[in-house]
Amino acid sequence: MFRWLLLFILVVPALEIGVLVWAGNLVGPWWVILLIIATGILGAFLAKRQGMETLNRARDNVQRGIVPQEEIFDGICILIGAVVLFTPGFITDAIGFILLLPITRTPLKRSLQKAVKRMMENGTITIFRR
Repeated sequence: MFRWLLLFILVVPALEIGVLVWAGNLVGPWWVILLIIATGILGAFLAKRQGMETLNRARDNVQRGIVPQEEIFDGICILIGAVVLFTPGFITDAIGFILLLPITRTPLKRSLQKAVKRMMENGTITIFRR
């Protein structure tokens, strides 16, 4: 896991710089800056909207006595997507939007659920119940 995180931290910024320079040469630096600001604003709006919808669904489930399992994983994906969207760049923006949009978030959420289940079975993480 640490290897992937280190690779992400080292490789993605270098790729972002390359893409930003390429886009700046293609459409001009002011358009690149405008696009970065626009994706940031759109991402913040979408993150807030998706986050509130997920929070409301979780509250409804808790009131009905249902554990909000799906909503917890949705919330994790939305949080990661929002954080990634705050970093300037087109690659991270694409990753952020993938995590924020429900239709593209669902397959990633399923993979995250399988990974957590596998970690629980291996004893890597433990969840205590009352």
